[in-house]
Amino acid sequence: MREPIQRPKHGVRWISPALLSVALLAAACASPQRQRDRADRDVDRILRQQQQELFDRDETLAIERPADTLRRQLLLEQGLPHAGTNGPVSAEADAEQVFAIDLVTALGVGARQSRDYQDRKEDIFRAALNLDTEAFAFDPALAGTASSTYTENRAGEETQRGILQSAALGASRTLRTGAALSSRIMFDLVRLLSLDRDTAYGIMADLSVTVPLLRGAGRAIVTEPLTQAERNVMYAMLAFEEFKGTYAVRVATQYLQVLQQQDQVQNARDNLERVDVSADRAFRLAEAGRLPEIQVDQAQQEALRARDRWLAAQSAYERSLDQLKVTLGLPADARVALDGADLTGLIDAVADDNEGMDEPVRVGIEAQWTEDEATRLALAQRRDLLVAQRRVEDAERGIQVAADRLRWQANLVASGQMGSRRGLGSAGLSNARLDPDEGVYGLGLEVEAPWSRRAARNAYRDSFIARDRAIRAVEELEDRIKVEIREALRVLVQARESMAIQARSVELAQRRVDSTELFLQAGRAQIRDVLEAQEALVSARNAFTAAVVTYRLAALQLQRDMGVLAVDEDGQWTEFAGIDPMEVEGD
Repeated sequence: MREPIQRPKHGVRWISPALLSVALLAAACASPQRQRDRADRDVDRILRQQQQELFDRDETLAIERPADTLRRQLLLEQGLPHAGTNGPVSAEADAEQVFAIDLVTALGVGARQSRDYQDRKEDIFRAALNLDTEAFAFDPALAGTASSTYTENRAGEETQRGILQSAALGASRTLRTGAALSSRIMFDLVRLLSLDRDTAYGIMADLSVTVPLLRGAGRAIVTEPLTQAERNVMYAMLAFEEFKGTYAVRVATQYLQVLQQQDQVQNARDNLERVDVSADRAFRLAEAGRLPEIQVDQAQQEALRARDRWLAAQSAYERSLDQLKVTLGLPADARVALDGADLTGLIDAVADDNEGMDEPVRVGIEAQWTEDEATRLALAQRRDLLVAQRRVEDAERGIQVAADRLRWQANLVASGQMGSRRGLGSAGLSNARLDPDEGVYGLGLEVEAPWSRRAARNAYRDSFIARDRAIRAVEELEDRIKVEIREALRVLVQARESMAIQARSVELAQRRVDSTELFLQAGRAQIRDVLEAQEALVSARNAFTAAVVTYRLAALQLQRDMGVLAVDEDGQWTEFAGIDPMEVEGD
C-alpha cells in the first residue's frame, strides 16, 4: 500500500527550489562594469604589494588612456588629417599653432602617449590578472543551477504530466596540499498535473574528498602555477623598469639628435650665405680683372653645392623630427618645435668651462668610476640579469614538476551521500529528508600504474635542457653587459677628448676663414682657399656639436647599461650621483 503523501501544513508555504536558486544566483551576479572594477581593484592590490617588495614604493599603474589624449588634441587643434574624418576641417583648428616642447616635456609626453609605454604597462596588468586567476584556484568556488521543466510521460497505461523544479548549490575547493573537496545540495519539487495533484519534495546532499598520495601531491607541485604567475608579475615589473630607462635614453637620443640636425641646418645656412658672399665678391674681383674666371666658376659651383647641402640637412632634420614624434606617440605631421636651449646649454657649458683649458666640461655627472667598478655595479643592478637568474630557478622547479608527472597516480577518495531525488515517476512518494543514519558512505584508493609514460619521460628529459639553456642565457647576458659597459666607457673617453679637439678645431677654422678672406682681398690667396676654409668651418662646427651630443648621450647610456638610471612614473629620470664620466679611466 502506498505511503501517505506528506504535505505541508495549512498556512505554511514551501519556497520553490528554482526560485530560491535564481534568487541566490541573482544576488551573486554583477554587471560587467562592476566586474571590471573588481578586477581593477584586485590587480591594483597585487601590483602595490609587488612594488613594495621590489622597489619599496607604492605607485598606481594606470593603463586607461584618457579620452582626450594629446595626440587627439593636436589632430583637432591643428586641423590634421586622420582616419574617419573626410569632412571639412573644424572651425576651431589653427593652422599656425605649434606645440613647443623641451626635453623634460618630451619625456613626460612619451610616458603618457607612447604606444610602447602603454604596451609594457598592459603586460604588467595582464600578468597580474593571470596571478589573480591562479590564486583564485585555491579559493572556495560556489556554483548554483536551477531548472523548471514540464514533463509528459506516455509510456504507462496512463499519461503522466507534471512540472519538475530543481535547484542545486555546490561548493568546491582545492587545497595547496593537493586535496580536493566537493559538496552539493540538491532540491527537487515535482507537481503532477493529474487529478490527484500529487506533490513531492526531494533533497539530497553529497560530499567527496580526494587526496593525492603520489603524483600531484605536495605544496611545491600543486602551487607551481601560482608560483610561476607570481614570478611573471615580478618579471613584467622588472622589465618595465628596464624599459623606462631604455625608453628615456631613446627619447633623449632622438631629441638631441634632432637638435643636432637643426644645428647642422643652421650651419649649412650660414655657410650658404658666406659662400654666396664669396661668389659675389669673386665675380666683382673678376670684373675688375683681379681674379681669373676659373675661380669665379669655382665659387659659383661651391655655392650650388652649399645650397644642396643645406637642402639635404633640412630634409634630414625633418625626417629625424618625424621619427621623434612617432616615438612620443604624436602624429607625424603635427607641428612641433623643439627648445634649442637643451643643446645650447650643453654647448655653452663646454665653452665656458674650457676657456683657457684643454679639458672639456663635466656635464651633469660628478663622481669617478673605473671600468671594474662600473662593471661590478652593473652586474649587481641590472634588472634583466636578475630576471635571467630567476629563470634558472624556474627551470629547476620545472625539473621537479616534470619528475612528479612520472610518478604513479594514487588517490585516497572518501565520499558520503544522504537524502534522495524526486522526479515525475516518484511524485507519489513521501518527501525526502536528510538523515545521516540512512546515508551512503565510501572510502577507497584509486591507483593508476604508469605503464606508458613516454610523453612525460621526454618532457622530463627536456626540462634539463631548458635548465641548461637558462644557465647559458645568464652567462651570455653577463658577457654582453661587460661588453656594453666597456664600450660605453670607451665612447665616453673618446667623446670627452673629441669635445676638446673639436672646440679647438672650431677656433682654428674660424681664424682660417678670417685670414683667407683678408688674403683674398690683398691678392695673396685664391678663392679656392676661402671656400675650403669655409667648408672646414662648417665641418668643425658640426663635429663639435656631434661630440657634445655624443658625450651627453654616452653618459646616459652608461647609466642605463649599469642599471642605475632611475625613471619615475612620469618618465623623468634621476641620474646616479655616483658617476662622473669625465673622470672615467680608459682601457
